[in-house]
Amino acid sequence: MADQVTREASAGAATIAAPQPKPAAAAKGGFWWGTGRRKTSIARVRVRNGEGKVLINGREYSDYFTQDRDRNAVMAPLTASEYQSRVDVFVRVQGGGFAGQAGAAMLGIARTLKTMDPTTEAALRDGGYLTRDARMTERKKYGQRGARRSFQFSKR
Repeated sequence: MADQVTREASAGAATIAAPQPKPAAAAKGGFWWGTGRRKTSIARVRVRNGEGKVLINGREYSDYFTQDRDRNAVMAPLTASEYQSRVDVFVRVQGGGFAGQAGAAMLGIARTLKTMDPTTEAALRDGGYLTRDARMTERKKYGQRGARRSFQFSKR
């Protein structure tokens, strides 16, 4: 009887105290790295402990992105994981336009935060920040003006 009670107690303790994932150690220079892609844009992201500075291609994120939707997209993973005033973010982004670059930076920041602190994965995944947007531009077809648009038809 006593053996059964100890087994039940140990089984109950195992469900209550689940092991927490350990955060990854920072790489050389105290940075965590991540990569994000969207359309033809690629963002290389570095994150370190700091006071909340966000630089994109050496400029403040609010100066680099003129649209509010792009600024909000970049800051969304930091806000969801509550790291906006605890880390410094440095992003090198190239290719594509501003919307694609903002999406790439968002994915890169979210992946880096997940690597840095695995407990934030649930909040980031619920917000959809860890999902790669696979939509790409459709290629132009031969004999047509564009991907879908063809030349104007003339009967005579």
